[in-house]
Amino acid sequence: MNYSIRPAVETDFPAILAIIKALALFENAPDKVTNSVEQMMEEKDCFRCFVAETEQKKIAGISLYFFAYYTWVGKSLYLDDLYVLEEYRRQGIAAALLQAVFDVAREVNCKRVRWQVLNWNVNAIQLYEKCGATIDNEWSNCDFDRQGIVEFRLE
Repeated sequence: MNYSIRPAVETDFPAILAIIKALALFENAPDKVTNSVEQMMEEKDCFRCFVAETEQKKIAGISLYFFAYYTWVGKSLYLDDLYVLEEYRRQGIAAALLQAVFDVAREVNCKRVRWQVLNWNVNAIQLYEKCGATIDNEWSNCDFDRQGIVEFRLE
């Protein structure tokens, strides 16, 4: 199958959101997605995204990222989501999306690229290890949702 990797545009947002929902279902957390196309439009300056597009103009996968600053190393790129729809897997799309992200990180002189992978996602872990990623099992995530942010008080 032929596909191309390109930067996402606003008209891709509905397809991107559909892939985000497919990812949430894959991760057994479909009820966790609260994002919307409207919210993506409002917050479009906060993220960047590559899409894998088939010859039929279908979005087959995404790599969504943003820039961060890590105190130990400096300017970094955080890959928030890399996901390829099941029917398009094992065709090199995930690797091509990952390559596009690394090309950006190299171009803008990032000192680190970071992302997370679920410990049960064996296929993703194998791809990342094949690429040379170091997988760190030492750190745990700390999250607050919107309500937790609003109600946060240190007493």
